[in-house]
Amino acid sequence: MYINFFKRLIDIIISLVALLLLSPVFFLITISLFFANKGTPFFYQERPGKDEKVFKIVKFKSMNDKKDKKGNLLPDIQRLTKVGAIVRKTSLDEIPQLINVIKGDMSLIGPRPLLVKYLPYYSERERLRHTVRPGITGLAQVIGRNNLMWDERLEIDVQYAENVTFIGDLKIFLKTIINVLKHKDNIVVSSEFVPDFDDYRKRINNDSKIKG
Repeated sequence: MYINFFKRLIDIIISLVALLLLSPVFFLITISLFFANKGTPFFYQERPGKDEKVFKIVKFKSMNDKKDKKGNLLPDIQRLTKVGAIVRKTSLDEIPQLINVIKGDMSLIGPRPLLVKYLPYYSERERLRHTVRPGITGLAQVIGRNNLMWDERLEIDVQYAENVTFIGDLKIFLKTIINVLKHKDNIVVSSEFVPDFDDYRKRINNDSKIKG
């Protein structure tokens, strides 16, 4: 009953109230990033959702689009704006995803939606993370966020998908608030520390072949 009805109802109510209360902050960040990013305050990217149905996630854009002489984007750390760094550190870049929740693309609580290019690299068990709506925050985020290795992180996502409960979601929600206030496990530029999942899985597979 909870996962099939009440979870969605709670998502809609909390998201609408949160957007209303945070509207002054939303407006201020939008204006700040509009000037910092020369007219592009929002970041859109395709992500797989429930049943691997692709949707466009929306976040505040924390990096500019500066490129090198060859036309390639500069490393993330060089494109991160001052305003963007603050927005990321405080997790305020996630606010626009409340719109995704209202639309039904996401839930407040669930496995984080990852990149579409990762889809071919999941094991059958890891694909179970897509049997529920992805979330703005989730069990893996309150346990270790980007400090977790990929295998552990995905297993935690699957365990969540297999055991969705109101009490579990409430604990994750409260823990998320505490972590945000403490800036716990918040890596501003994760690519500097964590490899992309496809690169990680390719390396693991190549190492297994060599050992085999």
